[in-house]
Amino acid sequence: MTELPDFHGPHIGSPLPDAEAVDWSEQVPRFTRVRVLRHTCECKPYVYELCAAGGLAWVRRTSRLGSAPSVTESDPASFSRAEALWEKLLNGAAA
Repeated sequence: MTELPDFHGPHIGSPLPDAEAVDWSEQVPRFTRVRVLRHTCECKPYVYELCAAGGLAWVRRTSRLGSAPSVTESDPASFSRAEALWEKLLNGAAA
């Protein structure tokens, strides 16, 4: 029998005292197809995804607090800038 891979993703780090504030905005459907490149673990109330489409990348944050999920996103940027934000979020250097 083949063993299934573990899909447990990383967790976002606790924000550091000097963490950069991310400007989270309402989700805007800019693209018909979005590729999720990385994601955090589903076991937390907030799930983060590094997304890309049309030569841009951004971080999507889904809050599962309350009765309905709420989705916000960082500003679309170059892949290198979005990946740097992703790393900051994972390390607690952004919130």
